[in-house]
Amino acid sequence: MNVPSPAVPQPPMPQRWSDLATIARHAGTVLVGQLAVMAFGITDTIVAGRHAEASLAALSVASAIFLSISVGLVGVLQALLPVWAQLRGAQQNTRMGVSFRQSLYLGLLAAALGAAVLQHPEPLLAAAQVPALLHPMVGQYLGVLALALPLTLLFRLFSTLNQAIGHPRLITWIQVLALPLKVLLSVWWTFGGLGVPALGAVGCAWATLVVYAAMLSLAVWLSRTQEIYLPLHLWQRLERPDVLQLWRFLRLGVPAGLTVLVEVTSFTLMALFIARQGTTAAGAHQIAANLAAVLYMVPLSLAIAASARISFWRGAGQEAHARHAALTGFGLVALMACVLTVAVWGFKGSIASLYSEHPAVVALAAQLLGWVALYHLLDAVQCFCLFALRCYGITVAPLLVYSVLLWCAGLGGGYALAYHGVGPWPAQPSAATFWISSGLALALCAVAFAWMLWRCLERWGHKSPVSPR
Repeated sequence: MNVPSPAVPQPPMPQRWSDLATIARHAGTVLVGQLAVMAFGITDTIVAGRHAEASLAALSVASAIFLSISVGLVGVLQALLPVWAQLRGAQQNTRMGVSFRQSLYLGLLAAALGAAVLQHPEPLLAAAQVPALLHPMVGQYLGVLALALPLTLLFRLFSTLNQAIGHPRLITWIQVLALPLKVLLSVWWTFGGLGVPALGAVGCAWATLVVYAAMLSLAVWLSRTQEIYLPLHLWQRLERPDVLQLWRFLRLGVPAGLTVLVEVTSFTLMALFIARQGTTAAGAHQIAANLAAVLYMVPLSLAIAASARISFWRGAGQEAHARHAALTGFGLVALMACVLTVAVWGFKGSIASLYSEHPAVVALAAQLLGWVALYHLLDAVQCFCLFALRCYGITVAPLLVYSVLLWCAGLGGGYALAYHGVGPWPAQPSAATFWISSGLALALCAVAFAWMLWRCLERWGHKSPVSPR
């Protein structure tokens, strides 16, 4: 005889609306800041595209390498958000300050490892068979960004702390105010003027370095002067490395960072493999990849906001509230993904023409954007589920799923079909081949993660009764 499972306790209606409003407001604030940062990349793409086709191709390759390294490291640090949000839910503010100072050791270690790889990109360029003509410009670009990486990661730690405590507004203001500076410096140093020689795509890298130095400086000043940070006691003497604390960070952060690395490299390595098809294909793919990354900011912002809310309720011992916050976030992500998919599909030609003046690049980019629209719908679902699973300490299983599906089936399948053929299908050396293959792999990831999350919520939703706070 089957015994029915107990009904999942539901939060009272006012609390349901509170979760919806909190997640939406938090996500909207984060989104504005994320779009401002993404506008850095859009600016560089447009500026390089207007400068020369070779500059755009070099930027495409260099950006793919930098993202493959930096985003994985950022993923390690971003995974600390649930740790700090749970401490906030448990009202352990002083422990948050100690935990943040310990995270500085992790951030500096990540920066050192990433910078070492960026300064020596030759093996990656050779393995991807990037045309030799692009090697010098790509190497110079990455050499500058190796200097910017420590600044980027330390700023990310501060940003993650703000998201965890539910106050992302200051970070958003910093990011928005930095955008005009980034645009000015990228245009100036790429094309030259006022005594500065034209640096080409490398000028965009120097602009990034200066802008992140300014952003981190402002973040440090705010952390010392704003009242919201006083309960955390951030500016205390730096403790010695706490092995147990750092090990906990690594157990959560390394699988999460590797998961992001697999996801991003399955995406960015397409640029390296497509580069061998010529500058037109590389430039068109850069446009498609840039728009896909911009679209990704919407589900990413919602996932960050929802994961902060989920972890807050878990820290407070309210598992049913956490379950409702997860379902609310999922619904918002699905709704926004459908809206954006339709919009990109309907205006793909107009969007492509904004990026470049070269007819061949625009025509190919418009074709790719049709696939980008469908890609985003799947990407949004898996992104949210991945962040929600981290709130429950589930990081290894998603890493295994990503490794098999995105690397082997998506990227590997696309490479095989594009350059060697698969079974009865002959080789299809087209950038669209990679997008189609990766989209199919991403669909399987979305289904797998959604199932994992549902099982997790069903299990934990029964763990505690609901009591109003």
